[in-house]
Amino acid sequence: MKGCVPQQLTLGVSLRDDATFDNFYLSPADENRQIVTALRQFAGGEFPEQVLYLWGEEGSGVSHLLQSVCQQAESLRRSFQYLPLAELLSLDPAIILEGLEQLELVCFDDVHLLEAHPHWQTAIFHLYNRVRDAGAQLLLGSRKPPRGLELQLADLRSRLQWGLVFQLRALDDGDKLAALCERSRRRGFDLPEEVAQYILHRAPRDSRALFACLEKLDRASLMAKRKITIPFVKQVLNI
Repeated sequence: MKGCVPQQLTLGVSLRDDATFDNFYLSPADENRQIVTALRQFAGGEFPEQVLYLWGEEGSGVSHLLQSVCQQAESLRRSFQYLPLAELLSLDPAIILEGLEQLELVCFDDVHLLEAHPHWQTAIFHLYNRVRDAGAQLLLGSRKPPRGLELQLADLRSRLQWGLVFQLRALDDGDKLAALCERSRRRGFDLPEEVAQYILHRAPRDSRALFACLEKLDRASLMAKRKITIPFVKQVLNI
């Protein structure tokens, strides 16, 4: 196994505890199921491709799955680095990316944000080549497909199209309702369907925001020792 990952601490970047494969909602006939299976294999270093590119609209779960890959890699004691570009683009890429090709897995989130940062584009292009030469893995997440990225560095867009590209399907309203109820059960309480419907139709619609509402309600109900009802939701979430 390669060495530990000092950047994971010094960058102040951490993985969400709830961002795991087991916590990612899949309906019985979900077309995302094959993607999750591939990502599980990728996390274990058992996938034939070195580079994977995962994209989907906001709230579709791209960041959740990227972090799930890193969580599994960590459990297998593989060396990795998770890099959410939304938090890092104000920093010097030469410093942030130095030596990452020595790791087994490098993971970039928010790749669409590179469009306004040509110096980062150049730095990631060179890292991409170093990672491939080193035989390491590269995982990229974005809200746009590689061909849809407006990058000044055409060579980087070309590189991003080399690997396997997956599009993550966003949950429809029925899936979101089921996901809210399943997530509540995992947190140890039952969410009545009428309460879940109320949240779904009045809170922000993307899955990440809905789950954040659920977490806030769970904490508030524990503190107040109250059941989660529609009046309680109105009080806590102001919706």
